[in-house]
Amino acid sequence: MTLAIFFGCTFIAFGPVFSLFLFTIARYPLRIIILIAGAFFWLVSLLLSSLIWFITVKASNPQDELLQKGLLIFGVMFSVLLQEAFRFLYYKLLRKAIEGLVALSEDGCSPISIQQMAYVAGVGFGLMSGTFSMINLLADALGPGTTGIHGDSQLYFLTSAFMTMVLIFLHTFWGILFFHGCEHRCWWEITAVVIMHLAVSGSVCGVEPALSWNPEALWGVPVPSCPCPPLHPGGKSSHHLLCNIFSPGLVDPGQFWQDRCWGLAAAAS
Repeated sequence: MTLAIFFGCTFIAFGPVFSLFLFTIARYPLRIIILIAGAFFWLVSLLLSSLIWFITVKASNPQDELLQKGLLIFGVMFSVLLQEAFRFLYYKLLRKAIEGLVALSEDGCSPISIQQMAYVAGVGFGLMSGTFSMINLLADALGPGTTGIHGDSQLYFLTSAFMTMVLIFLHTFWGILFFHGCEHRCWWEITAVVIMHLAVSGSVCGVEPALSWNPEALWGVPVPSCPCPPLHPGGKSSHHLLCNIFSPGLVDPGQFWQDRCWGLAAAAS
């Protein structure tokens, strides 16, 4: 039973992002480097957040519940702001990298666009965030023991896996929107990413105890980020997100599949 829970939660949490990595990143060495660097930037932000949290908790009175609750809110907000600050630093680093790649290329063109970098960097942020969110739970899921044997909810591991999957995708969307805002100096997009990140983190902290009993509460978490997918680097909501990122010609997916169906029909006839 514990082995089934472990593999089930692992595939739920990391299956979709592994598919994205396999089909859009794994074949390109440069994108793998960008993904690893993005994960490293998120890891550094977590290290600094943990350091500040450790100092503030040690310096405070552990018996003061109101103070501890305030420190928790402060820790969440500080961690989110630090993550977005490191996302901005990573954008600046990638812009310098693009200039260097253009200078070294023979045709004067970069082998990777800023839209593709934004997507890969977002996947890197989300993958590392999801790993740290689930690693302890997956270790506990291996047992020994039976989930919910003492009357607790049996859905805790399942809802945590879905939460991790959602947060990984949100980091990917936030990365795309944030880089687009930095590239075109649309500061309202950057502000929207920060506000949505704060809202999602706050809602997760607020509903986490209820998630194990009420899994429907999970679907309220990504609501603040619903505007992210249409606001992709192409700037046109009529095109699909990944089509704009990986198709230089900004192919309309509807027209693409229509042409594909006509081609298959002609071949069959």
